[in-house]
Amino acid sequence: MKETVLLVGHGSRDEDGNIEIEKFADNWREQHPDWRIEVCFIEFADILLDEGFDNAAKDSERVLVIPLILNAAAHVKMEVPEHLAEARLRHPNVEFNYGRHLGANTTMLKVLRRKLMQLMDTIAMPDPKSTGVIILGRGSSDKIANGEVAKIARWLWEETDHELIDIAFTGITYPRLETAVQRQVKLGMTQIVIQPYYLFTGTLIKRIDEQLSYLQQQYPQIRIALGTYLGFEQEIYQLLDDNIANLLKEEKPVMMECDGCSYRQFAQEHGHGHHQH
Repeated sequence: MKETVLLVGHGSRDEDGNIEIEKFADNWREQHPDWRIEVCFIEFADILLDEGFDNAAKDSERVLVIPLILNAAAHVKMEVPEHLAEARLRHPNVEFNYGRHLGANTTMLKVLRRKLMQLMDTIAMPDPKSTGVIILGRGSSDKIANGEVAKIARWLWEETDHELIDIAFTGITYPRLETAVQRQVKLGMTQIVIQPYYLFTGTLIKRIDEQLSYLQQQYPQIRIALGTYLGFEQEIYQLLDDNIANLLKEEKPVMMECDGCSYRQFAQEHGHGHHQH
């Protein structure tokens, strides 16, 4: 069967973020030279979902749709499936299988823990009990997606000696980064390390850099360090490989957590698709 892997990135208003996703795909192609891997984006890029599905369907009998997304919110649960359903109508002779997002799992925990140790090393490995940690996520109107950030932070607390590991978000929901830093200072942390729970650069990552500068001015007595995003770690590629393997061994297409749920059915029937509010 002629197969194409369609890697679906979020997309960024900052072109550097989209370029990084393309570079990520190039690296993945090098690991699998016998695979046909196409790329599209949900928003803020040249090749969006409909064009991506059409490109992948050309000369293919089966398309494996793989979201390069950390947490499943409206994009993964609503928008991609809606466009996927339309692609199936446009290409009735092509089988489309929808894989899972990356998710919060022990593999992501391994990446996050290593990133934390690297970040601690940049400030000379201080006492973790007096060093607060903030896991900084994107933020969503989907409580389950936000809960995934909380889950991975709790797992990280279980596996380290840090007494204080908080979560914060760059938008949509709360707490925001400044509030989390204020709390940790009040609780006596003498160092604070901020680890972005992001895959690639973009507008929000660059905004975090600006926020860090202001926070260092506000709290000159506190060492504050900012980590790097996660996208190019080898475990991310392995998770995608695993998602491909799971799709290929399934006797029927994988069902997302929200497939068939009453909320999604209501939204589709009443025209409430994805929005950015």
